[in-house]
Amino acid sequence: MSDPANTGYWAHKRYSELLSKEDRNLTSVPMEKVLSLPELKSNPFRKRICHVFSTSDMKDGSLTFEDFLDLLSAFSDSATLEIKSHYAFRIFDFDDDGTLDGGDLEKLVNCLTGKTEDTRLTPEEMRQLISNILEESDIDKDGTVNLSEFQHVISRSPDFVSSFKIVL
Repeated sequence: MSDPANTGYWAHKRYSELLSKEDRNLTSVPMEKVLSLPELKSNPFRKRICHVFSTSDMKDGSLTFEDFLDLLSAFSDSATLEIKSHYAFRIFDFDDDGTLDGGDLEKLVNCLTGKTEDTRLTPEEMRQLISNILEESDIDKDGTVNLSEFQHVISRSPDFVSSFKIVL
């Protein structure tokens, strides 16, 4: 995808492949089809990614071609730290209230650790981890992490920009 002239064609080709022949008249691709992309299948945030990038009034995670381009752009190598951190924050803000609170952080940790008994944290470990995250990130000490606090933390993580990507 390094050739900008081919990017639009290539993206439209990938997007069109998600639609079956009988679905070609749809204006958006259903979330289930987007989730079938091999590059998203193992991403623990795949459904959140679809919901964050979807502009559907139905709030169903379906993506128009423009939504799909926005997703590809935000996860591309050329996206800035500001763009990547903005979308990461929105993906991690599970209740869409503009802050990362204890509930969001718990869901975030559970997505990362998986759902098995072997990988899940105990309630005490979870409380301690959330406490540690807030101690490091919550600059104004209001019990939540806002976008600017999140971006401040991310700016100290040199691997964030290179690891926040999806290569289709």
